[in-house]
Amino acid sequence: MADKKVAVIMSTYNGEAFIEEQLDSILAQSYKNIEIVVRDDGSKDKTVEIIKEYQKKYKNIQLFEGENLGFIKSFFELLKLVDADYYSYADQDDIWIENKIELAVNSLNKLDDTKPNMAFGKSDYYDENMQFIGESEKNREYSFLKSLFSCVSQGMTMTVNKKTRDMIIQNMPKSCFFHDWWTYILCVSMGNVAYDNVTTVKYRRRKQNATSEGQGYIRLLVWRIKNLLFKNGMKDIKQQMLNFKEIYYNELSEENKKILDLFSNEKYSFIIALKKAFYPKKIRNSLIDDFMLRIIFILGVL
Repeated sequence: MADKKVAVIMSTYNGEAFIEEQLDSILAQSYKNIEIVVRDDGSKDKTVEIIKEYQKKYKNIQLFEGENLGFIKSFFELLKLVDADYYSYADQDDIWIENKIELAVNSLNKLDDTKPNMAFGKSDYYDENMQFIGESEKNREYSFLKSLFSCVSQGMTMTVNKKTRDMIIQNMPKSCFFHDWWTYILCVSMGNVAYDNVTTVKYRRRKQNATSEGQGYIRLLVWRIKNLLFKNGMKDIKQQMLNFKEIYYNELSEENKKILDLFSNEKYSFIIALKKAFYPKKIRNSLIDDFMLRIIFILGVL
């Protein structure tokens, strides 16, 4: 198992407050054949200085300094910068459980490596001071249909194989909602997903966090309404589907082609809206989320 090299890819931006804790947790992993590859996305603080100090002590840390691209493009750039067997996305401010990579490698080693594969686990939520908030949602059911409208795997819990990485960098999306969501759709649609029902990451929730995870039900509902309805969130989801369709349509199964054709339809039609709204299979894991999405279809927002 240990001959498989894992590249831990981390995009940093003004992360001086917490990056040492994250680097320490990665360096303390039980699986040792890892390389930490960092791309700094134009930090203005001491993030780069801290990483360079770690490089003096550890030979398995690479640092690339770049212009500010935003975290999505920065992660995709990172995939180009290193060759490995497996790749783990890492945020700059979390703390990893020591067997995170070992669990992922064990799962990925059992899968057909000629397909895009992904392994992921759970995370627990913590505040800025690493005080426990709660567990991530337990419902991790996934399908290609569900992957179009939600990503049940968080990026910092993901590890993917080289096939996944190669497919991404060979056909970079023009845009996507998040880098991890794009990765998730790719693996669900054409490869394999392995889920370990074990906490592998202590996810530090801060005001600056870009996602809705770990906010509590009421705040999560407000975030979804504000970001998905009033900040072009649904438009971005539709565009992500269209980009995925443009790149991978011919590689999909006939069933998945039909699903993508229906839900990525660009012109509003009341008949098509009804077909989406009354689609017989569950589209989101949560009943309230599933119901809201079907209303959105009828309204023509998505």
